[in-house]
Amino acid sequence: MSLLDRVRYCQQRRLADYCRFVVAGDPVGWVRNALAERIAGAAVGFHLSPGVLALAPSPDNFAERTQVMRALLRRFEREGLVTGWRDEDYPVAVAYGRPPLLRLERAGAPLFGVQGYGVHLNGHAGRGDELRLWVGRRSPTKQTAPNRLDHLVAGGQPFGLGLFENLLKECAEEASLPRELAAGAKPVGIVSYVTEHEGGVRNDVLFCYDLELPEDFIPVNRDGEIAGFELWPIAKVAERLAETEDFKFNVALVIIDFLIRHGLIDPARPDYVELVSGLRYQADQPLARTVGEG
Repeated sequence: MSLLDRVRYCQQRRLADYCRFVVAGDPVGWVRNALAERIAGAAVGFHLSPGVLALAPSPDNFAERTQVMRALLRRFEREGLVTGWRDEDYPVAVAYGRPPLLRLERAGAPLFGVQGYGVHLNGHAGRGDELRLWVGRRSPTKQTAPNRLDHLVAGGQPFGLGLFENLLKECAEEASLPRELAAGAKPVGIVSYVTEHEGGVRNDVLFCYDLELPEDFIPVNRDGEIAGFELWPIAKVAERLAETEDFKFNVALVIIDFLIRHGLIDPARPDYVELVSGLRYQADQPLARTVGEG
């Protein structure tokens, strides 16, 4: 394992096995070819043509599109294709900042490869040689990535809530961070990826924040999603990240970005350019080798 392996994992995709998912004439995701055929053959409101599964011209508005997709995902839930229903909707749009075309239950987003968003907070203490990062361990009962290592705070971006308000909400729920302290979090950019993961396409943009915390701050989880927290020296974080698969796959990208921005990964590394460029998805870049390929 290596840091570059962590980045390459998030570039694993064989999109020839997928068709584009199109809504209102705009491509918004990817659907596996076999699933697209299944949907077109059995669900009303979809049209399949070579390389494209389209939500047909009717329904033609936000509410009706949302209803059609929700009915389909509820059916998939009964059939066991969708698990871990959360009653948390993601907006589906052509791109960030564009008007949403519909809202989609989060548990079904990977099946359609639609772009999802999240907020991730690097909670750190100390500086220089004393720099440390708060690391959470996910609950063993979590639907996704149980027992994996995580950030101090991270969460998906639901429909109808602003990014920073969502971050403050997650800070309170996941780490008992007082609002006035959490409000000091600084936006530091994004990481993004398109990768095949657990039966679908994860097509995500993660908004990254840094927050320097007082030495006496002790996080306490409130929502049951984190089993516990530890404050690790940054060298231990980097070592565990490079040598194991203990960290949740997308958390690894955010931490690599943190290491780069804080000068702990520098251009002297032969893989520096691939590490940096691999943190942001580029539609026209050649596909990277999958982990384990020669």
